Amino acid sequence: MTRAPRIATRLVRGGRLAEDPYGSTAVPLYQTASFVQPDARGGGAFDYTRSGNPTRAVLERQLADLEGGGHGFAFASGMAALTTLVRSSPGRRIVAGADLYGGAWRFLQQVAAVEGCDVSFVDARDPARVDAALAERPGLVLLESPTNPCMEVLDLRALAGVCAARDSLLAVDSSMMPPVLQRPLELGAHVVVHSATKFLGGHGDLTAGVVVTGEAGLAERIAFRQNAEGNALAPFECWLLLRGLKTLHLRVRAQQDNARAVAALLAEHPAVMRLRWPGSGVGGQAELHASQANGPGAVVCFETGDEAQSLRIVDALQLFSAAVSFGGVASQASLPCRMSHASIPAGERAARALPEDLIRLAVGIEDPEDLVTDLEQALAIARVATLPA
Repeated sequence: MTRAPRIATRLVRGGRLAEDPYGSTAVPLYQTASFVQPDARGGGAFDYTRSGNPTRAVLERQLADLEGGGHGFAFASGMAALTTLVRSSPGRRIVAGADLYGGAWRFLQQVAAVEGCDVSFVDARDPARVDAALAERPGLVLLESPTNPCMEVLDLRALAGVCAARDSLLAVDSSMMPPVLQRPLELGAHVVVHSATKFLGGHGDLTAGVVVTGEAGLAERIAFRQNAEGNALAPFECWLLLRGLKTLHLRVRAQQDNARAVAALLAEHPAVMRLRWPGSGVGGQAELHASQANGPGAVVCFETGDEAQSLRIVDALQLFSAAVSFGGVASQASLPCRMSHASIPAGERAARALPEDLIRLAVGIEDPEDLVTDLEQALAIARVATLPA
């Protein structure tokens, strides 16, 4: 080809084991703990799966290619990826966005800070606040855009500029925006993190995490810790993730189309007090997101103004399963303050204006009319339950 293949082609064709002597069209699963060496002195390309495995090597190369970074790493979970990144970062100084996944908050506040890291949380919607936090001393800035679960859009280019000026690393957790939609490294970030359990895997059958970076020194430290701490992704999960990646562009396209139908219903429904979705953002949020991403994504959040009402809606849903994850082919619904973000104390949630009534819909690939019908009936049931007798 006269030009580099586009991302959909790379997703399908990129996961290949070039050195496979049998020419397998799918990546072989090397389900083995160790590898026979040329002699007693060792020297084989792989010796022990914790340190390296051919199936994982193919996956990590493809992940690095998709994100546009030189170094990719696959971990046993998204939190394993995040903790390894934090512990591999110099300076033990972490500046995190105020709206962050509950498990990330728990690790930073209750583990990293206790172990001696200087951790602070700032409203990263204003790059000046991040700049002020880094004025004390540089460090690792950890953000999400859109944020989970409030769906706030951050100006990643501006934040990258702040970090560059302050000699700091910008890491973006892009679990909600897979590389077919957003590539933070191209916007100036130094690191991208994924819970590959979500969109990258896409089928709800694996737990995995990803770190990709173009920073050679950081990559060397991450590689050392991955081997030393033994938290790399196992071969079978690597194989599942490689398989899931092949349909990522098709799945995300269908999920986004369904999310548009769901958001259109919610935008006009009298039971919805506020819709939170990058495709319908206010105050420039939609425009900012469109300037740094190729689509609004498939996670739609909304508020009803009443937590009990929100509970009734989620309980009444039939096709949307009540579950904590997102990004899979099957639609799911949750109340983040009761589920994924319950580890954040109520007082802290209130201080951050995290709505207790917020419903998060992870839209899948079912028929959109079925999803809309399910949501309509759940909203109707909840509304009838609140009408005066």
